[in-house]
Amino acid sequence: MAQRARPGKSPAVWGTVTVLLVVAILGTLLVPIYARTLPELGNFPFFYWFQLIWVPTTAVLCWICYLLLKTKPAPDAGLRNGGDVRR
Repeated sequence: MAQRARPGKSPAVWGTVTVLLVVAILGTLLVPIYARTLPELGNFPFFYWFQLIWVPTTAVLCWICYLLLKTKPAPDAGLRNGGDVRR
């Protein structure tokens, strides 16, 4: 059974999140792209610095997906019986 998306998010947002996550996954899984030693950056062959670049790139892509999917709290979510939350 397929799950439906939350009613608050448009299909465009879900499509964008899907594309960003697929890029993050495929960037490291397509080994023929980076399975070589040249060019070198300092003493590091291409293979190593390509993988190291993907660590922060994937983190940024996941953060963007989180921001796109984050739901805003209801305006009265922090108040109980009209009182202040800070007790």
